[in-house]
Amino acid sequence: MNDQHIVSAFDRDLEGVQALVMKMGGLVEAAILDASKSLKNRDEELAERVRKADAAIDELEDTINAQCAQLIALRAPTAIDLRLVLTVMKITGNLERIGDYAKNMAKRTSVLVHMTPVEGARGGLRRMAREVQLMLKDVLDAYIQRDAELARDVLERDREIDQMYNALFREFLTFMMEDPRHISPCMHLHFIAKNTERMGDHVTSIAEQVIYLVTGKMPEDDRPKATRYDAE
Repeated sequence: MNDQHIVSAFDRDLEGVQALVMKMGGLVEAAILDASKSLKNRDEELAERVRKADAAIDELEDTINAQCAQLIALRAPTAIDLRLVLTVMKITGNLERIGDYAKNMAKRTSVLVHMTPVEGARGGLRRMAREVQLMLKDVLDAYIQRDAELARDVLERDREIDQMYNALFREFLTFMMEDPRHISPCMHLHFIAKNTERMGDHVTSIAEQVIYLVTGKMPEDDRPKATRYDAE
C-alpha cells in the first residue's frame, strides 16, 4: 500500500511537471510565430512583446528544473522514471534556447523596421520559421504520446530547414551584390535565418530525447545534413 502511494505521488507530481513543459512549449511556439509576424509586418510593437515574453519562458524553465530536482530528491525515481525526469530537464533546456532565438529574431526586427526594406527577402524567412514551429508542435506531440516514429519524422525534416537556410543565404548574397544599400539589412536578415536554423537544431535535439525516452537508445547519428554555405 505504501509503495502504491509513493508511485501515485510520483505520477501526480510528474503530471504537474509535464503540464508545465507543454505550457512552456506553447509559449515558445507563440514566440516563433509572433517574431515571424513582426518581421513580416515590420511591427516593432509586436517584436517588443516577443522580447518581453521571453522572461516567462525563462521562469518556466527555472520552475520545471526546480520541480524535477525536488522529484529526484523526494521520490528517488529509478530506471525509466529517472530517465523521464532527466529527459524533461533536457527538453526544457532546448525550449529555452529556442525562445532565446525567437527573442533575438524580434531584436533584429526592431532594427530592420528603421532600414530600407528588401523586397522579397522576408517570405522565405517566414516559411522557414513556420516549418520550425510545426516541427516543434509535432515533437511536443511525440513527447506526450511517446511516439518515437513521429520524433524520427521530425529529425528527417531538419534537412529541409538546412536547405531553406542555404537558399536564403544565397538569396541574401544576391541582394547585396545587386544593391549596396541592401548590405546592412541583409546582414540582419541573415542573422535571423541563422537563428531560425539553430531553432531547428534544438527541435531535433528534443526529438532525439523523445526517441531515447521511448526506446532507451539515442538515434544513430546518420541523418544526412544539408551542407551549409556559411562559415561557422
